[in-house]
Amino acid sequence: MNDDNPPSSQSQHKSFIDRIGQMLSGEPHDQDDLLEILREAQKNRLLDSDALAMIEGVLQVSEMRVRDIMIPRIQMVVVPRDAELETIFPLVLEFGHSRFPVIEEDRSRVVGILMAKDLLAYALQNKSLKVEDIMRPVSVVPESKRLNVLLKEFRTERNHMAIVVDEYGMAAGLVTIEDVLEQIVGEIEDEHDAAEEEYILQRNKREFTLKALTPIEEFNQYFAADLDGEECDTIGGFVVQQLEHLPKKGEKLEFGRFRFEVLRADNRRVHLLKLKLRKEKHLD
Repeated sequence: MNDDNPPSSQSQHKSFIDRIGQMLSGEPHDQDDLLEILREAQKNRLLDSDALAMIEGVLQVSEMRVRDIMIPRIQMVVVPRDAELETIFPLVLEFGHSRFPVIEEDRSRVVGILMAKDLLAYALQNKSLKVEDIMRPVSVVPESKRLNVLLKEFRTERNHMAIVVDEYGMAAGLVTIEDVLEQIVGEIEDEHDAAEEEYILQRNKREFTLKALTPIEEFNQYFAADLDGEECDTIGGFVVQQLEHLPKKGEKLEFGRFRFEVLRADNRRVHLLKLKLRKEKHLD
């Protein structure tokens, strides 16, 4: 009888497919269950590790908000509304961006977006034109908007940049479609990216975003700290070492005056961290 035969690989795969079917049939489940099945698929070589990492990135994007990845206002490369086109060529050439926020008075008031391709086209015709003559309308999003919703809006509106506003309607930073996609596929570098990678991004006086690959030595120098780098070279490795396991998104670590939170991680490594400086009466 066939009952005496060992189960074939086909029947094993069928059992796996049945589990996916049960999940998609409307029965109660959560994201952890889904990730468990996907990781089992990767172990069974139905998914490769890169595909799994991207799927995990997609799931994380559905939970992350614009404030988690935006470039803060202080670090935006901007152009004044009343600047003449020929005066801003050095800035455009230096940074090589395709889009620049246009401000009025200060960085909190973004009134438009300057496209580099528009600048080239109009400047050749009339150098006396001002930025306000060729700027395009600005797209605005709140800090609390989910990244998956923002990505859908970018696609449907064929837009690549949005200005992030706070509860008072003032510009808090900017976000691009590239920033969102990098949460899924990892870092996207082009010919204009700085040769020296920027690991630490300041959000405000006490909050920072750190790439997990930030060298311990650079972290110590930036924050006047003395984290031990003998057993690990990066801040991501330090966090894993202290937690004694590979953390998931949302896990936190308090170490001295530092509070770390995992913003992005997969089943292989930590990618992105949030750092908050804790208030202390005296800091050595």
